Amino acid sequence: MPHSASRAALTTLGVVGAVGAGAAVWGVGIERYLFTVRWHELAILPAGSRPLRILHLSDAHMAPWQHRKQQWIAALADLEPDLVINTGDNMGHHDGLRGLRAAFDPLRGIPGFFVHGSNDHTAPSPRNPFKYFLGPSRTSGRNRTEPLDTQALDGYLTDELGWVDLNNAVGSADAAGTRIEAFGVSDAHRDWDRLDVLPDLLSGLRADSPRALTIGVTHAPYRRVLDEFTDLGAEVIFAGHTHGGQVRIPGSPAALVANCDIPLRQARGLSDWSHGGRRIPLNVSAGLGHSIYAPVRFACRPEASLLTLSARP
Repeated sequence: MPHSASRAALTTLGVVGAVGAGAAVWGVGIERYLFTVRWHELAILPAGSRPLRILHLSDAHMAPWQHRKQQWIAALADLEPDLVINTGDNMGHHDGLRGLRAAFDPLRGIPGFFVHGSNDHTAPSPRNPFKYFLGPSRTSGRNRTEPLDTQALDGYLTDELGWVDLNNAVGSADAAGTRIEAFGVSDAHRDWDRLDVLPDLLSGLRADSPRALTIGVTHAPYRRVLDEFTDLGAEVIFAGHTHGGQVRIPGSPAALVANCDIPLRQARGLSDWSHGGRRIPLNVSAGLGHSIYAPVRFACRPEASLLTLSARP
């Protein structure tokens, strides 16, 4: 009997080990290259408006050698979006801008808005992934971070692509015949958000520019940001940062971690955010990439989102 029990235990361990090894091979070697587009439709534009196609990109974490990712992003121009929303963490390496140019150049001339994540300022550093289960990560003095050329990145996004910088700022654009008002904050995960400056900035913008649609843009979807955006009149909010959990239980509607305080069921995809009697759409992108120190995706494919906005009934 003891001999049989030992054999059963060894068999169980072998099966568990094989499953774990298979999952690791899938997550590291296969799924992180299975890029996908998530399609959504929202009827939120004024009556009589033409449909508006919004391409939402986030968390590219680009390194120059990631050619498959660059080619896939570049091909998104074939979707013919009217507007691009970029919710940050574009860079994953000090030479990441070279890869971003290959990826984003086909989107040149399409109106867009962008905000920063922390990896638009500093390169990623090694982290213990199990600490994410204890709550949102924080940078300590022991983390050695390499500064990135944020000025060069912003120059490319604004001067060459023509996108509007919404880091603690407001702006507007015309897309598909729709006048769009947008506001945003820099990375709330690093407490770089300045929600206090937005009301006055919006008052000035609204006095000069009537709008048909108001958009809120943030990298990290912290509740304080989402609540304030709702109060400020956003009709749809875009966010990234969570990677959708990056590693999920297959079939589960909730992420295991989100690295911020958003409810785990809302860490990926389109949902509704309610605050102060208003309920508005919130799209959280699971992102296009990963840190070069955590090259894995499991039950959470890298993604871009295409939202088609149409007139209200």
